[in-house]
Amino acid sequence: MSDPIERTIEAFSRLPGIGPKTAARLTYFLLRAPNDVALDLADALKALKEEIHYCRRCFNVAQGELCSICADPGRDQHTICVVEEPLDIVAIERTGAYRGLYHVLHGAINPLANVGPEDLRINELVERVQKEEVREVILATNPNMEGEATAMYIARLLEPLGVRITRLAHGLPIGGDLEYADQQTLAQALEGRRPIS
Repeated sequence: MSDPIERTIEAFSRLPGIGPKTAARLTYFLLRAPNDVALDLADALKALKEEIHYCRRCFNVAQGELCSICADPGRDQHTICVVEEPLDIVAIERTGAYRGLYHVLHGAINPLANVGPEDLRINELVERVQKEEVREVILATNPNMEGEATAMYIARLLEPLGVRITRLAHGLPIGGDLEYADQQTLAQALEGRRPIS
């Protein structure tokens, strides 16, 4: 293989979810495709790295100093939903059920991967809660060991500040059958039960 082909396959292989075969297929697709397809991809990647950075307030992706959510005066300025990654915001926004602000941690506490609290945007969250008029912090970290540990750590830090701290409910998905639910999911659904209104 010539060097540019090897380099392109290697570059694609470093992307999450792309193995060597897929990387080779993508490379050869671009090689056969009209020039504008490859050049448009190159331009889009260049713009992504040059124009996109993190919001100075919440650490979501942004083109200006603030992301579109922080810059929106119509959002509830007193509620912050804490998520692990910017993609989590996309998922929550798709529901249309939340109109507050966000704070992106950029990961979760994971001692096995050498990720501690100091590697995340936790200190910045505490500063926001101290400086802004925050009434509620919703901890929307993933429902796994790392997400739970991160949520508990943050809750301990924020508790003395007098802010209401809530956690996303865990339990059964709508349309799911009880017989297929695992024990932990079913236990969390029982713990998080609420009255019928």
